[in-house]
Amino acid sequence: MAATTPRPCVVSILFFLSTFLAFANSVVDVSGNSLNFLVIGDWGGMSDEPYYTVGQSKVASVMGEKAEKIDSQFTLAVGDNFYEDGVKDVDDPRFNETFEEVFTAPSLQKRWYAICGNHDYNGNASAQVAYTQKSARWYMPSFYYTEIFNLSSSNITIQFVFIDTVILCGLSHPKLRHLPPSGPQSSDLADDQWAWIESTLQQSTADWLIVSGHYPVWSVAEHGPTDELVKNLRPLLIKYNVTAYFCGHDHDIQHIKEDGSSVNYFVSGAGHLIDSSTEHEDKVPKGSLKYRYGTSSSSSDGAYNTVTITAQSMVVNFFNVKGEMIYTSTLDKTR
Repeated sequence: MAATTPRPCVVSILFFLSTFLAFANSVVDVSGNSLNFLVIGDWGGMSDEPYYTVGQSKVASVMGEKAEKIDSQFTLAVGDNFYEDGVKDVDDPRFNETFEEVFTAPSLQKRWYAICGNHDYNGNASAQVAYTQKSARWYMPSFYYTEIFNLSSSNITIQFVFIDTVILCGLSHPKLRHLPPSGPQSSDLADDQWAWIESTLQQSTADWLIVSGHYPVWSVAEHGPTDELVKNLRPLLIKYNVTAYFCGHDHDIQHIKEDGSSVNYFVSGAGHLIDSSTEHEDKVPKGSLKYRYGTSSSSSDGAYNTVTITAQSMVVNFFNVKGEMIYTSTLDKTR
């Protein structure tokens, strides 16, 4: 008989999902001419002591230095926050061992907008929502939610739509990593979220519209494209003129953009290691891969990215554990 893996209680999910509207209309005013933030994915340490990896620790260090330099206002954490099996409850010491005591720089004490990845759902994903009430910086008010920022000097608005791709697509196989997600555990919960995603994108009047999830739409690496997202999310991103989709899951850095589309797909899943796989290179649209960083000379390698948004442009920079900029892309405003 196959071993069972803990799954979140559907009742708990329904409870937390029922609260998301309370967070759907918040607007954060930002002084100055730009919104500056960090993105990190698949950073969640390891299940055994010391509960963090060398690569994660190095990334945390250079992130802190860069966050101070650019005056970062927050961090996006795009899932797989706690390897291998998430957390047990809201008091799990992994919150300290893998998060609070690793990302210690003063510049990283600002809000972390978090979403769950597949490894987080191997444990108690609801505990990560509940931890919002215990931590001064961890923020996951529901499994999916939205936040709007306003640059007061120019009255430019930037809207982030944080989605839960595990609810939409299901869990990936813990051992057979080449297999796609298994399909949603609850079709009702998936349908509810799809309806919310389209409604939120349709109603957005933001100058910049950004979506963030764990699974990639397009990827050339080990996991490759997520069929459910290619089929159902990609058309929405195109239809509602989304500028960028940030994700993780594959442990590398990628920038993918299809011809004739405004949507830029950024994979930022190298928060604690780099994977060299390119086994799905033929599964993305021809000519769409603009950049990839996935060659690792050490198990302690890793990478993250910064984003700066102004009234005119959005600049995405990727950095390695040496603090070196390895890629930059400037996106024009399309909304």
